[in-house]
Amino acid sequence: MNNMNPFLATDGYKTGHHLMYPQNTTLVYSNFTPRNLKHAPKGVTSVISFGQQMVMKQIKEMFDDNFFYTKNRGSEHDEYLKETVCGEIKREYSMYLGTDYDVSHIEALWDLGYLPIKVKALPEGTSVPIGVPVLTIYNTKPEFYWVTNFLETLISNLLWKPMTSATIAHQYKKNLTNWVRKTDKASEGFVNFQGHDFSMRGMDSVEATISSGLGHATSFMGSDSLPVIYGARKYYNEKDFVVGSVNATEHSVMCAGDRGGELETFRYLMKQFPNGILSIVSDTWDLWKVITEYLPILKDEILKRDGKIVIRPDSGNPVDIICGDVTVVETENSLPDFETDTYYVKETGKYYETETWGNHNREYGWKEVNPTPQNIGVIELLWDLFGGTINDQGYKVLDSHIGAIYGDAITVERAEQICERLEVKGFASTNIVLGIGSFTYQFNTRDTFGFAMKATYVELTRELIDSNVYVDGIHNEIVGREIFKDPITDGGGKKSAKGLLTVEKQYGGNFSNSKGDYVLYDQVSWEHENKGFLETIFMDGVFYNETTLTEIRNKLNTIV
Repeated sequence: MNNMNPFLATDGYKTGHHLMYPQNTTLVYSNFTPRNLKHAPKGVTSVISFGQQMVMKQIKEMFDDNFFYTKNRGSEHDEYLKETVCGEIKREYSMYLGTDYDVSHIEALWDLGYLPIKVKALPEGTSVPIGVPVLTIYNTKPEFYWVTNFLETLISNLLWKPMTSATIAHQYKKNLTNWVRKTDKASEGFVNFQGHDFSMRGMDSVEATISSGLGHATSFMGSDSLPVIYGARKYYNEKDFVVGSVNATEHSVMCAGDRGGELETFRYLMKQFPNGILSIVSDTWDLWKVITEYLPILKDEILKRDGKIVIRPDSGNPVDIICGDVTVVETENSLPDFETDTYYVKETGKYYETETWGNHNREYGWKEVNPTPQNIGVIELLWDLFGGTINDQGYKVLDSHIGAIYGDAITVERAEQICERLEVKGFASTNIVLGIGSFTYQFNTRDTFGFAMKATYVELTRELIDSNVYVDGIHNEIVGREIFKDPITDGGGKKSAKGLLTVEKQYGGNFSNSKGDYVLYDQVSWEHENKGFLETIFMDGVFYNETTLTEIRNKLNTIV
């Protein structure tokens, strides 16, 4: 896409819309809004405003480099550049539509040399209720009324993913923060690295890695997606720390050491990295053998090492592997009748299985058993071997030389289950780091939060509306027309706002945010539209009110 003419970066039906608006249209005003939570992860009640600055920089760069050719304008080659870029569109659109396509409106835009639009956005790093626009856009020159919604497809294509990923990341952050406050509040800063971005290999492009990865980075500082660093520097002017990680193995490293030599591979790795955090993938063959046979042999070496060894399983059901594949009950009296399973009794910390006797009229009871490693789970196994401390809140925290990370098939719901089951067994949530991958960030669409960009207001000349009406002898008085969509077959979910829009804050009542919740007001005047919390971020090729990743993070840290 880096070298694509931006007039090919849209839906095909946009090519004729400049001829379909009413004659004498002079302005089109649109907004980009999350409309529903039908497909949202559990717990999400609002979206995080994020990505508008990045998206507008991407769009400007695309037009400057591949249409306006701003680096070469003002030379004797201007006519050649214009003929090249507009000629390409004439040729391609003509073949696409089977007609002789007139590119005069596109040539006029080339002559202008910049995008004549004004874009406003809610501050990035703030929480926005469903139905409240996060961006508005309209043209600043009457002859380019068509530009507003020509950009609809591109804005939607680029913006829904970073905003969706930022919203989901923030939900992880809120949940993990709640658990750390309950089980290990002295370590609350750990949460910044507890959610770690593992998603790059599962994303559909490097560009998607940047947009989604930056969304993750608005809430977390741990990431293995290195393009995020580039994106933060380029699109958010970030000068400080972006994301970080640790030395870590992969299966190829472990396999190269041979299955029979896995113990020596562990020793070799610790020799290569004698200090700091070292994450070692541990389920290339047999996770339970690694923990119950190899780690006891390596225990003294691990405890003497200056740093932490992190055990990383990444196959199977993460909740069961981390916490144990047992059903937890409060007391022995809570053990259910006639159920065949292995149970962990919270009150005693013991494990039980069903016991049966009799040949004909079988009777059932419960017997205490020695659990298998699978019953116990990774965290408790590491505690039994390495020990640790009991914090002021009464929860177990593993020795600082040992830890665990799990990075496969993690979801918001599973992360919550992991923390809940660790707490039931007396462990702090900070005993585990979660690798959040494409199972979280790629299994989404624009419909996850119902994002859509819709026009709500147009302006036309009076001559069009009534050619017999004159105002002081002038034919072209500008008249606004409030527009909206409300499909009768939809049930109201796709109903749009109407007219000019502004976003204010409302306090008290049922609103959850003590700092006030954003509220949409539609059908307002231009004077009212110019007020409110939607700030100008781009107008006529120039950026305004730019922000940094650090500023966005600081805002979000106040609402977890």
